[in-house]
Amino acid sequence: MAHATLSPAAPQPAHVPDALVYDFDVHADPGLLADPHARILDLLKTAPPVFWTPRNGGGWVALTHAANYEASRDTETYSSEFVPADKMKALLASLPPGAPHIPQPIPITLDPPEHTKYRQPLQKVFSPKTIAALKDSIRELAGELIDAIKADGQCEFMSTVAEPLPVQVFLKMLGLPLERLPEYRQIVKEHMEAIDTDREGSMRRLQRIAAAMRDTVLDRKDNPRDDIISMLWKLEVDGQPSTLADMENYGVLLFIAGLDTVMNGMGLAMRGLALDLPLQAKLRAEPKLVAEAAEEMLRRYTFTVPMRVIKKPAELAGAKMMPGDMLKLFLPAADLDAKEFPQPDSYDLDRENNVHIAFGVGPHRCLGSHLARVELQVLYEEMLARLPEFRLDPAKPTVFHGGHVIGIESLNLVWDV
Repeated sequence: MAHATLSPAAPQPAHVPDALVYDFDVHADPGLLADPHARILDLLKTAPPVFWTPRNGGGWVALTHAANYEASRDTETYSSEFVPADKMKALLASLPPGAPHIPQPIPITLDPPEHTKYRQPLQKVFSPKTIAALKDSIRELAGELIDAIKADGQCEFMSTVAEPLPVQVFLKMLGLPLERLPEYRQIVKEHMEAIDTDREGSMRRLQRIAAAMRDTVLDRKDNPRDDIISMLWKLEVDGQPSTLADMENYGVLLFIAGLDTVMNGMGLAMRGLALDLPLQAKLRAEPKLVAEAAEEMLRRYTFTVPMRVIKKPAELAGAKMMPGDMLKLFLPAADLDAKEFPQPDSYDLDRENNVHIAFGVGPHRCLGSHLARVELQVLYEEMLARLPEFRLDPAKPTVFHGGHVIGIESLNLVWDV
């Protein structure tokens, strides 16, 4: 990934002034792949607050906290319905009898009020109470993974801890077979890498995800267990019982979100800790500070880049946008905006008013934020309790990736045995 090829440049639309054009590829920008958050701090200094880039199909990128906050809350202008609801209904109705269902990651691809109707039933599945009940099993798994590498004095953190921890937790929660973990991760990775370059192929990839889950989904209807898929079968959407189509829509959303995002947050935070030995010492001495430390890590190394499509003429931070334009909500930049967070590049455990938007803001705020917080906090506690001071391996540089979830491909840590 370190030498990814820039995507072809799209033509500049007539309504985009030259002053707002900035060449930036969210998947392959060399600076982003060298050190993502250093590059993002540079973007905030050198690029307009909202700019148009010819890369990734051409579209707008919102950098500032104010612009991201405004666009996230105004769903009528900045829409998540990339295919309008009436068009999607017509498309599904036109499919021949027996054709496979085209799943949509609902409710993330809907706007209110439809979004609210589908999101409401999921709130119970991811409530703080439900997630709190999982904390002990998350801690047990984290302990097992860390103990397995402890004697080696080194590890590649992403493959040994960051990937198996949240992915196994999520597969267990959903009720999917753990032995298929590598296959599931590969499907999600391919989907995330191709979102910008192959939007038409997105439907095929979502069908593939649904197909990978279908046996389990159908089995749980007749043989419910203590897992999310069984819980989803019991939900009612708008007063109607869940259908297989509902289950596949919910399933692809949870699958994509649960199998990719948190592991990247873990990798970025562990790199941050490996670079800040005084912080490690402080948190080891005062473990009760870990919850606050986790929040500042989320701000300092925010990693998700949601997409929106413009539905009516709009102006955002001086940028005039037209219907059909695409917009990336660059949340990692929003949380490094000096207007909102003084000295944004410094990790400050005592930062006041640390109201980061790592989980988004507005109606689409991340549904799994309770789970992510528990997983991140437990991981930090267990890493600090079970390992001595860990550092970056100077012989093996960190490899990053860009995209809609910015993160780390490989992170090599060392410690004294």
